[in-house]
Amino acid sequence: MPTKKVNKVKEVLDKIFRDTDAAYGLKEFENINFDDALDITEEEKGKFYIKDIKSGNLRVVFDEEKQKGRPEEIIRQLWVYKLNKQYQYPLDRLDIEKSIHFGREIHAKAADIIIYKKDKITPYIIVEVKSPTEKKGIDQLKSYLSAEGAEIGFWSNGKNHIILYRPYPKEFDDTLPDLPMASQTIDDLLEAKKTLLDYTTTKADLKQIVESMEELVLANAGIDVFVEVFKLIYAKLYDENEARINRSDQEIYFRKYKDPAKTYAVINDLFKNAMKKWPGTFYEQENINLSPEHLSIVVGELEKARLFGSDLSIIDEAFEHLIPEVAKGKKGQYFTPRHVIAMAVKMLNPQKNENVIDPAAGSGGFLISAMYWIRDKYLNGKNEAMQEYAKEHVWGLDFAEEISKVSRALMLIAGDGRSHMFKLNTLDPREWQGEDSLLLDARAKLKTKLLDLGNSADNADNQKTFHYFNFDVLLTNPPFAGEIKDSGILRQYFFGKKKGKLVNNIERHILFIERTLDMLRPGGRMAIVLPQGVLNNTNMEYVRQYLFDKARILAVVGLHGNTFKPHTGTKTSVLFLQKFDKDEKSPKDYPIFMAVSKKAGKDNSGDYIYKKDAAGGFVHDAKGRKVLDHDLDEIAEAFIKFAKEQKFKFT
Repeated sequence: MPTKKVNKVKEVLDKIFRDTDAAYGLKEFENINFDDALDITEEEKGKFYIKDIKSGNLRVVFDEEKQKGRPEEIIRQLWVYKLNKQYQYPLDRLDIEKSIHFGREIHAKAADIIIYKKDKITPYIIVEVKSPTEKKGIDQLKSYLSAEGAEIGFWSNGKNHIILYRPYPKEFDDTLPDLPMASQTIDDLLEAKKTLLDYTTTKADLKQIVESMEELVLANAGIDVFVEVFKLIYAKLYDENEARINRSDQEIYFRKYKDPAKTYAVINDLFKNAMKKWPGTFYEQENINLSPEHLSIVVGELEKARLFGSDLSIIDEAFEHLIPEVAKGKKGQYFTPRHVIAMAVKMLNPQKNENVIDPAAGSGGFLISAMYWIRDKYLNGKNEAMQEYAKEHVWGLDFAEEISKVSRALMLIAGDGRSHMFKLNTLDPREWQGEDSLLLDARAKLKTKLLDLGNSADNADNQKTFHYFNFDVLLTNPPFAGEIKDSGILRQYFFGKKKGKLVNNIERHILFIERTLDMLRPGGRMAIVLPQGVLNNTNMEYVRQYLFDKARILAVVGLHGNTFKPHTGTKTSVLFLQKFDKDEKSPKDYPIFMAVSKKAGKDNSGDYIYKKDAAGGFVHDAKGRKVLDHDLDEIAEAFIKFAKEQKFKFT
């Protein structure tokens, strides 16, 4: 078969990157026209070659018969193209597959790309490329830099990259925010002014950035990784916000400077200002505890991310990675997958004048989803209007220090529903007392949402106990683990007593069932994630009877066993109900919507599963994100149809 020029390079790339997702596997090259950059030919039937940009030699990249591709070769050629066209390095300063010399020995493996200084002799930048599924290779790159005496190392798998900078012969104690242009020195790059427009992308994978930070320095820095990264995120949020609103040139200060001491001074000042603007997350006397040298490395990575306007699921995933196990699984708290959250919000259909609460708010996922629901359905997609809604109508409580910090940060990014996010123990309002300024603020605001019980004596008591609230919609995934044994807590609950006597202990989520119902106004509705046993086990019949007495059961959705993996394989259900109005009685018989999810969107290991098209490529939504392979959207649609048939008031 004669040589056949491939006109639609993307079709070949889809075959090569089928298992890694072409769109995401080549995220580093979103602004490149692949048809212009890559010269791919079909030399034999089903056998595709790429012409090396430097040498003109042909390299095989895909064998259709064997279904075998070389994605790393595509990534290498794209970087050669980008280095030449965008960074302006002449091809005669580039070498491809250059053997590495270790003393007198020549290393068997060659460096993918070497960029020389203007003398075309001295190695300047060494580039190591990998397939999108590869995450390792930093140590190998360091050995190449040491052997060749190059100052800059660049590692990329097409989705992400890491830049190492070593002022030879020092150790690898710095990173760079970007590669220098051919016309720039490293000092030029570090001193160059940056603006918000230089960080227009919001697709940076924060989890990947955090993992890179850990690999480069954090894991061995002797600090609490979560706390220090969170401080930096708070500082970066403040800087982005100031650049958007208060700086005419939108200059960004959160970046790496030539002098590590200056980097530390600037970033620590941003952190201090963030604490003043958004108090209640850190103590006023706190500082960033990373050394200036370590901070320079971390900032070099983190400055790549744009937080405001980002996809919150990406940021949420990074926080889930960061939060230590003691703050999650050991307390029975797990981040609720966003497709579960989306189903619950869609089914309860919050209205723009309704107050929404999550009394176990975690990272704020339910509340953020409710805010976006209101924005898109009732506010014409306007973020400013959503922010005004959130300031008045969105409420969240959580007792875990680390997780409550996450929720406040995510609320800041989403649109400042942070006004009513409180670090409180939902199950024990006794702990809400005290003269601390944060407690005083929380009590004052929560008193505005107490239920009017109809007489002054009951209302006065309710002002002290915070027992009955007036919320319209409640969405929550309470912690499952642990038993409550504190008699002071048990005394506050119906479930804390049996035949007039206090029980010795009771599971935490059982008390949450009672507590959440008491937080709803008459006619209010809620969705709560519960262990399936609450709805199935014979010894839980008393709980089910309590529910039937207090509310109409709207729906029960059994979640797939993989939904909360890898954290737990506990079988769970989402219970939807509507609290009876004041004088309403439970009907003797009524239909309840029942469904069981057969497709979790996760495999047995807890890794996400994405939909694929007929050709085996990943399916993407309108925003370019891979679509999870789950059935909760269909379940939500079926419930909406059922609810309309039953003439539920909130549909």
